Amino acid sequence: MAAQLTGTVKLLDAMAFEATGGSGHAIILDSAPEHGGAERGLRPMELLLLGLGGCTGMDVVSLLRKMRQDVTAYQVDLQADRAAEHPRVMTDVAVVHVIHGRNLDPALIGRAIELSATRYCPASAMLSRAVTIHHRYRLVDAATGATSERLVVDTPLPA
Repeated sequence: MAAQLTGTVKLLDAMAFEATGGSGHAIILDSAPEHGGAERGLRPMELLLLGLGGCTGMDVVSLLRKMRQDVTAYQVDLQADRAAEHPRVMTDVAVVHVIHGRNLDPALIGRAIELSATRYCPASAMLSRAVTIHHRYRLVDAATGATSERLVVDTPLPA
């Protein structure tokens, strides 16, 4: 039997909800004041974008550790354009992996990101069916501060 994900989203008041995953961890979701909210928590579409960042980030850092890359700091910066009309879906997503480290191998960095984007990250696999996701990296040398940047992969990939 396939694994299942579970969760509950419970109205607190106004437009605020408590979202609890099957793991027992919870966050607050809310909307902007013009939509009846009080800005007390993440908006649902922000959470969707952050889920992509967390999913690919966990893949990439795990792969880089296995590849023995000396990563000293890592973050995933995300930006999504949205349609002007409802349902205001994401129309384009940029994912930038910012990796600080010593003696980083750009080929291994690119491979780790590509594997996450095309094979391991279920959030990327699902979202790339609806929107193009551009995965880039920015390497920062921990000793010198020198940077380099490269586009790794755009998904969806051609069929």
